[in-house]
Amino acid sequence: MRYLKADQLDFTIETTPPMPLPRRVLMVTPDHFDVVYVINPHMEGHVGQIDRTLARQQWEALRDTYQKLGFDVHVLEGAPGLPDMVFCANQTLPFLQENGQRGVVLSRMHAPQRRAEVPYLARFFEAQGYTLRSIPEDVPGSFEGMGDALWHPGHALLWGGYGFRTDPAVYEWLAQTLGVRVITLHLTDPDFYHLDTCLSLLDAGTALYVPAAFDDEGRALLHRLIPHLIEVPEREARELLACNAHCPDGRHVLIQRGCTETIARLRAAGFEPIELETSEFLKSGGSVFCMKLMFF
Repeated sequence: MRYLKADQLDFTIETTPPMPLPRRVLMVTPDHFDVVYVINPHMEGHVGQIDRTLARQQWEALRDTYQKLGFDVHVLEGAPGLPDMVFCANQTLPFLQENGQRGVVLSRMHAPQRRAEVPYLARFFEAQGYTLRSIPEDVPGSFEGMGDALWHPGHALLWGGYGFRTDPAVYEWLAQTLGVRVITLHLTDPDFYHLDTCLSLLDAGTALYVPAAFDDEGRALLHRLIPHLIEVPEREARELLACNAHCPDGRHVLIQRGCTETIARLRAAGFEPIELETSEFLKSGGSVFCMKLMFF
């Protein structure tokens, strides 16, 4: 079932089926990363401004951090002519069903410039033994994978953002196809064009969020289901993409360096922030969460 309003909720997080946290990480090399077009507000003024040597150093530091935390990191080579393929959270949605079946839903990218990225990820997951699911032609609109669709930590519950990149009709299909509940959140600010730029789920009961990115119904849904919402200052959210942080284990939070107030609030809530530099990727509208894909 797809939920649009807080008064539709007929469950709690605790009553949703469990789902283990993924332990494998996919990253795509940044060898071809660049800003060559503008498809989100963060790209404005940055065409041709990427330092690829620095981008590679920042990418390697993120890869090394996941490895040090004990995750199994897989690396896929980026493809020429696909400068945004490095943001590998967007091309698929990995899932794990109760019967143990592993699969991915293939994205239908909104921007034509990014559509050729999807087959590369599809081939990777097919080689991993994953079932590939494509959105049927009769389901309208685009879908941008884990840029907009986020699994609730430890539960088979999906949060889905829509308004800029993903069509809400896709979530109805996902709910039926995967047999899960989907909470849909309307994104209203173009700076927060993906859900992963304004909501970071840390553990089953805690999340970072940017209130201004959502409408009243979205904020009500978040407050009803997540008991500990940590508000991110708008400057850090807009300029440093603080909400594009990632908490892979319910404890450590990988986040852009310099998000001072957000980091203080994370520490006060009992988390361990790990500051990383993603300045080159910020120029394209992405940071930590965009640069990896967790899979089962």
